[in-house]
Amino acid sequence: MMFLFERDTWQEVYDSLSKNKLRSALTMVGVWWGILLLIGLLGSAKGLENSFNRLFGSFATNSVFVWAQSTSKPFKGFQEGRFVQLKISDAKKIEENVDGIEFVVPRNRNQALVIHDFLSGSFRVGGDYPLLDKVQKKKMMYGRFINQTDIDEKRKVVVISEEIYKQLFEKDEEMIDEYIQLNGMNFKVVGMFETAGANMGPTDDMHIPFSTFQQIYNMGENIGFMMITGKPESDIVQIEADAKLILRNLNKVHPEDNRAFGSFNLGKEFAKFTSFLSGMQFLTWFVGIATLIAGVFAIGNILLITVKERTKEIGVRRALGATPFEIKRQIVVEAVFITILAGLFGIISGGWILIALDSAFGGGGEAVLVNASVSITVVFIALLILVILGTLIGLIPAFKATSIKPIDALREE
Repeated sequence: MMFLFERDTWQEVYDSLSKNKLRSALTMVGVWWGILLLIGLLGSAKGLENSFNRLFGSFATNSVFVWAQSTSKPFKGFQEGRFVQLKISDAKKIEENVDGIEFVVPRNRNQALVIHDFLSGSFRVGGDYPLLDKVQKKKMMYGRFINQTDIDEKRKVVVISEEIYKQLFEKDEEMIDEYIQLNGMNFKVVGMFETAGANMGPTDDMHIPFSTFQQIYNMGENIGFMMITGKPESDIVQIEADAKLILRNLNKVHPEDNRAFGSFNLGKEFAKFTSFLSGMQFLTWFVGIATLIAGVFAIGNILLITVKERTKEIGVRRALGATPFEIKRQIVVEAVFITILAGLFGIISGGWILIALDSAFGGGGEAVLVNASVSITVVFIALLILVILGTLIGLIPAFKATSIKPIDALREE
């Protein structure tokens, strides 16, 4: 490997490339474009993935939301169009009888007029259990989330969003243990959570204990909807089907009535997008490597032409004692150098493109690409592929150069 540190080695590389600068530059375009394409597409795919993750927010992805609607078929004496009401007991039956379930979280929500001092606004309020923080993790900025004691004692406490704080409190004003009015009732603020970024699924501006919500809105055992989370290895589509089947039986709904219960399967949508991203990444690697191979072959062809032009020079070197291995080594070094140089330009260009994409499409709550980037590992893999391809393609003109007999090379005009 010491020959790589010898000045003569790189002087020969420079002389070879500088004899025809335009041809050398055009030779590198194919490799440059392949790396640029690879970095750009992989970075864009990562940006889409980040955007999707932010869209789903803190929700457990292996989840399904289920709510009641009106029936579409008469059944057991009930007319078509009957509205079905979900109850807490329905959630418990599903949790007890459906395999693969991790959590079932009954939820309620309503609209409330919120007042603090002389400021007011209308916001969504959710009646929730502490369990919600496990399936829809809240990023608490101050204070805490609802706990079991709040549920047991039906406390009038509230966890507010950052958006409510901005609208109802003065800047830097203390909000923990302060009171705000919800529809004329005083609630103590015990926490504030971050609301930056968009979220998929039903979201609320504030949360109060489930038991308190049931009492002040006179809900009794009724619930608005439930969030069902499956275990990581469970089939969330099957869980959704089984849960709806149980709900039909409990609420005397026709077995073929598909309208009575609505649902949104977050796990199913997440799986679709994951498959899309995997396919996109595979296609990106395939297209990028195929383009790289085409570019490297172009380098090999140019080196074959260069070897033919340098036939007499190679003959002189052979006559002066240069071994076939030294000739091959020099040509392979030239091939690898051109390949890596073009690849580095491609990586730098791809990086600038990703910066431009992130600047243009990565800002705001509705960003399409969030932090479009590639990891250092991907960059090293791309460079390793270039070194391997450059070495292999360099061997073709190298063997061509050493196949010429010195006497024939010296006779070449």
